[in-house]
Amino acid sequence: VQLQASGGGLVQAGGSLRLSCAASGRTSSSYSMGWFRQAPGKEREFVAAISRSGDSTYYEESVEGRFTISRDYDKNTVYLQMNSLKPEDTAVYYCAAARLVLSIVPSAYDYWGQGTQVTVSS
Repeated sequence: VQLQASGGGLVQAGGSLRLSCAASGRTSSSYSMGWFRQAPGKEREFVAAISRSGDSTYYEESVEGRFTISRDYDKNTVYLQMNSLKPEDTAVYYCAAARLVLSIVPSAYDYWGQGTQVTVSS
């Protein structure tokens, strides 16, 4: 499966962005999907994940209540709605697909998109 992330940009603190991750090849419903982010000089960290059925979602504590992960099976796309953005949310955001498990660990994911930059100004 190939993943294409988009939707990043520059936004002021308190603003919103919606990231999209379009999957091609094998249908994304075969995979659990996750969003990760990496800020300069930091390790890649978990943001949110959604199960293959869409029934289960998980969030990193700092984004809980502000970010929402969802998936559209018809469009083979996963979204990350980000509200009340903060400067500390600035990072490159990556989507990823896992064949076996729903996980917060990057090594559990088999396929990765190219990343999209999110910059939140104060």
